[in-house]
Amino acid sequence: MQDDALARAWLRGFARAVEEGEEKLTALDSAIGDGDHGINMRRGTGQVRRMLLRDQATAESSGELLGEAGLLLRDHVGGAAGVLYGSAFQAIGAALGDRTGAAQLGDALQAGLDAVVRLGAAAAGDKTMVDAYGPAVTSFRAVCSQGGNLGEATTAAAAAAAAGARTTIPMQARKGRASYLGYRSIGHLDPGAASTAMLFRTLAEEVKAGPDRDLSFVRIACMPGV
Repeated sequence: MQDDALARAWLRGFARAVEEGEEKLTALDSAIGDGDHGINMRRGTGQVRRMLLRDQATAESSGELLGEAGLLLRDHVGGAAGVLYGSAFQAIGAALGDRTGAAQLGDALQAGLDAVVRLGAAAAGDKTMVDAYGPAVTSFRAVCSQGGNLGEATTAAAAAAAAGARTTIPMQARKGRASYLGYRSIGHLDPGAASTAMLFRTLAEEVKAGPDRDLSFVRIACMPGV
């Protein structure tokens, strides 16, 4: 991330995706949770969008911007989702700092995943956002290790997150409110995994639009130090 242009676009895109998908997320959460995931996520991402409008002329590194977004998500999403999303963005921002390049973004995304796993005590197969986030990071870093570029890495991550979210449908929840339902949680898409798929989809979409913002680094290989 050469400057904060991609980070800003990603945050705006995610806020837009949450707004458009609010009813879907709420419906998913109504089936196996408290029924407020869409509402809460929109409230938090709405605060992020307002922050971007307020500070649109302020020069910040990508890391600082993502960290500030994390604080807003923690404060305004509420509940477990607020803590998990907020901590993920704070960890991403802290790991990224003012570093540049796709390999560094991969490291930062891994730091975000580590924060979610640590705080949620969740693992793959527990029917949580980890089931979408984990495959996304693995795919992103695999493309980088094979010499792919940022566009290819984020596209692979988005596809893996979507596929990972779908794998939660036949799972029985072992964490969170859904775990109280036992076998009745089977057959439902996890709402946190669904919103995580939105997160990686919007990152891929904004990277694809990168040349329009003159982000030439989007097209270079994911090599360390780039």
